[in-house]
Amino acid sequence: MTIAIVGCGSFAQDFIPLFQVHPLVSDVLLCDTDQVKLSDTAARHGIERTCQSLEEVLASEVDAVAIFTQNWLHGPQAVQALRAGKHVYSAVPPAITVQEVESLVNAVEETGYVYMLGETSYYYPGTIFCRQQFAKGAFGRVVYCEGEYYHDWDHGLYDVMRTRGGEQWRRFAGSPPMHYPTHSVAPIVSVLGRRMTHVSCQGFEDSESEIYGPDANVWDNRFSNQSALFRMSDGSVCRINEFRRIGHPCVERVSIYGTEGCFQDSVAGAVWTDKHDVTRLDDLLKCASRTPGGTEVSPDSAEPAFRGVSPLHEIARLPKEFVGLPNGHFGSHQFLVDDFVKAVHSGQQPRNDVWQAARYVLPGLVAHESALRGGEMLEIPDFGHQ
Repeated sequence: MTIAIVGCGSFAQDFIPLFQVHPLVSDVLLCDTDQVKLSDTAARHGIERTCQSLEEVLASEVDAVAIFTQNWLHGPQAVQALRAGKHVYSAVPPAITVQEVESLVNAVEETGYVYMLGETSYYYPGTIFCRQQFAKGAFGRVVYCEGEYYHDWDHGLYDVMRTRGGEQWRRFAGSPPMHYPTHSVAPIVSVLGRRMTHVSCQGFEDSESEIYGPDANVWDNRFSNQSALFRMSDGSVCRINEFRRIGHPCVERVSIYGTEGCFQDSVAGAVWTDKHDVTRLDDLLKCASRTPGGTEVSPDSAEPAFRGVSPLHEIARLPKEFVGLPNGHFGSHQFLVDDFVKAVHSGQQPRNDVWQAARYVLPGLVAHESALRGGEMLEIPDFGHQ
């Protein structure tokens, strides 16, 4: 297959080398409307073919596009690409309105092309561990889950938005936190195999920040922090926090509590508990460089190794060409690229397909609407599953 990387920002840089060396990819193109960024990225990765617009890409013969543009563009651009006959890999979030999500699902169902969301938390060691425990029945009946994405502006977000938004970056900066819920929601949904059905959400009105408030941003959003309580389709309860102004380390974490066992994550580390014992999971969840056989090696070792993976990651399934290449977000990047390429090659749906993507993002979009209504309980739509 051939693929075009659309958007040459900092996040795309870690993925370009992976697509380049994957044995099922024959060629990689680059696309960006910023000529300087496009030229610099092409030179850095030794790529000859470039385009300066998505329309130019879609008129070409490439089989697929990987979208790494500004997050509020993902939904419409993915639909445009699918309708043009391209498979789509998209960075998160998949869309920022319920209508965009519906259009995305319809485009996949009507065209038959592969869509995959690059949700990194699906391959976090803690999520993998919880899926394994759930499959064994170790949780018993799940009664409560909580997900948290704490990312204060002082943790690099100012620079990110200056890059994404240009001179008018403040106008695009203050988006509703619940428009970006996938890191908190996806682990829970992917572990339980269930969906969120109803929500009541509250928002923290941030009067001290120039980014939030009436007319401060294109989203007309005044909330810097939002906390939502969800009803799950299995009868359990879930709480999600999306905070952007908080005196706390930048973290993405999930805890799941069942009648027989619990997975609890915190700043101090993750533990598995039952009614009698507490087991620390530090070594099991630790990400490090590991040989194809799984043996941990020191960071400065010359021995070939997969980067940043835990003992729970199935590195034997990865292409050997990935050894030594970037692998960010707790070992997830290489697995996401491999999932997408193999899905396109086989015609099978990937793990984070469009129906799962909808279930990852819709809870947050409806939660924001609930916050605007003072916490009114709202029903979350569902577009089914494959």
